[in-house]
Amino acid sequence: MLAHAERITVALQAQDPVSQAGISSHLRPRPEVTIVEWDPDAEEQPQVIVVILDVVDDTTLRLLRRIQRTSTARGVLVTTRIDEHQVVHAAECGFLGVVRRSEATPDRLIRVICSVAKGEGRVPPDVLGSLLEQVGHFQGQKLTPKGLSFGGLSAREIEVLRLIAEGYNTAGIAEKLSYSERTVKNILHAVVNRLNLRNRTHAVVYAMRHGLI
Repeated sequence: MLAHAERITVALQAQDPVSQAGISSHLRPRPEVTIVEWDPDAEEQPQVIVVILDVVDDTTLRLLRRIQRTSTARGVLVTTRIDEHQVVHAAECGFLGVVRRSEATPDRLIRVICSVAKGEGRVPPDVLGSLLEQVGHFQGQKLTPKGLSFGGLSAREIEVLRLIAEGYNTAGIAEKLSYSERTVKNILHAVVNRLNLRNRTHAVVYAMRHGLI
């Protein structure tokens, strides 16, 4: 059994009080977690927030984004219906764990909460399989023929951004890669415009977040 100090602090949010009370009754007796009140203005935030809802739609996505903006908590989604596209939207909002309501036993909820608290993703196996299939199709049909990585960058774009991250300026990159300075500028301009980024610094951050550099 975990000591109290080692418990994961968990806040709950639901579209209706009955659902919130049901999940709370599942989790409160468990030694792995401590249930706390959700207060986005509190100085100390919970480690995990569990959101219970029926479907992932535009309205609920606004809720997830608001939680992401106002809290450092990692998210677990308990929902009636979910597909691979909705999983991607939820992940973009910081929700790494997904559990169907019909499968939300206390043991499963605890396993997902513990995984998410460590930064690990947990989604239903069938949804994960469908998601990986979609990723493979996208990589094979859309990105590879264009010489792009899954992050949407070509090999030479990644190399230019890597050199920027290492402190090279445009002239230094051009010399290092045997390009003209105009070519380097054109590469950066293409990346920023194609990915709707703000500037070259934002492009470097994007590449780092996607594990490309």
